[in-house]
Amino acid sequence: MNDYLSLLNPEQQSAVTNIDGPVLILAGAGTGKTRTITSRIAHIIRNGHAYSDEILAVTFTNKAANEMVSRVLELTGTNIPWLGTFHAIAAKILRLHAEIVGLNPNFTIIGVG
Repeated sequence: MNDYLSLLNPEQQSAVTNIDGPVLILAGAGTGKTRTITSRIAHIIRNGHAYSDEILAVTFTNKAANEMVSRVLELTGTNIPWLGTFHAIAAKILRLHAEIVGLNPNFTIIGVG
């Protein structure tokens, strides 16, 4: 068994190793959601089911995104270019395709509130 799988309970192992479709993970704070998701990403990469640039992982906070980046890097030795917050991923896509919507790719986002 892979070392990252041995750290998971049976339900988490099932979520990590079932890669034939989407998995919904609903759990309270501190129950291992981030560990499960990052282990699933590592499992997919380590077993050749996808390359790191073919994975999209989106979260709500910078703290969670940074934690996921760190854990995936530790488990796989690679970065996931499409792992980040909703806002960061959206900004990255917009910068890549800025000219399509009439923007300069070096646009500035200004927060109001």
